[in-house]
Amino acid sequence: METKKGQIGLLFFLATEVMFFAGLFSAYWVLRAQTGEWPPVGQPRLPVLVTGINTVILLLSAVAIWRADAAQKKGCHLCLVGWLGLTGVGGLLFLGIQGYEWMRLIQFGLTTARNIYGGIFYMIVGAHGVHVIAALIVLLVVFLKAVRYRYAETNKTGLVLFQIYWTFVVLLWPVIYVAIYLL
Repeated sequence: METKKGQIGLLFFLATEVMFFAGLFSAYWVLRAQTGEWPPVGQPRLPVLVTGINTVILLLSAVAIWRADAAQKKGCHLCLVGWLGLTGVGGLLFLGIQGYEWMRLIQFGLTTARNIYGGIFYMIVGAHGVHVIAALIVLLVVFLKAVRYRYAETNKTGLVLFQIYWTFVVLLWPVIYVAIYLL
């Protein structure tokens, strides 16, 4: 029963997150439609290949969290901890590559002060990054509880809720990647 209540609460929270990102995307598309050339002349091209690889890394971290759930259901504690660890490694690697990408883009002149293109780019990608950071903090708590054998078949609410949230954060990224980097 505890898990179901938590899932309902999380679904309401995720609905607000969908609205938040829908607002950001709406602003992006309105700004893009009002601008003659997109991206503006003189702006660096976004690193499509590196970000594509980074997208795969993040998607693989979602596979890892689902494998962690399967391991928990089978009662394989070591597997659960290992898959949770791999989920975290994927998230940290994604953030590291994003950070490097941002440093390079800033060096090449893509800044928030230069024009609205940089502002909306960093707003959307940064908002997602903040969600990844928040999720990794929650994952640390979930991981430490798993290490201490806190997730039995009857008490796995935290694991289930994290799995849903991480899946949301991960699946949001390909939408951002396609809309911002590819279109």
